[in-house]
Amino acid sequence: MRNEQVPDRVITQQVHQKLSNRGVRSPCHVTVQTKRGEVTLAGSVQFAHQKGAAVQVTSTVTGVRRVVDQMIVKPHVKR
Repeated sequence: MRNEQVPDRVITQQVHQKLSNRGVRSPCHVTVQTKRGEVTLAGSVQFAHQKGAAVQVTSTVTGVRRVVDQMIVKPHVKR
């Protein structure tokens, strides 16, 4: 995490892009909110490793000061 001044909307866009590149976005349901460099990840992922990957990838985005993890692991149930 870095202390550079980057607009929150730019941080959010970059986090979305990195999550998509890592396969965390779909079929997972992760929302990203950024306020003054603090990124909150909320929603659900199917596996614990996706949760860890999302936090790790988010922390590498320029301008991110802190990552708040509010995601839950919610396995997909086949019917």
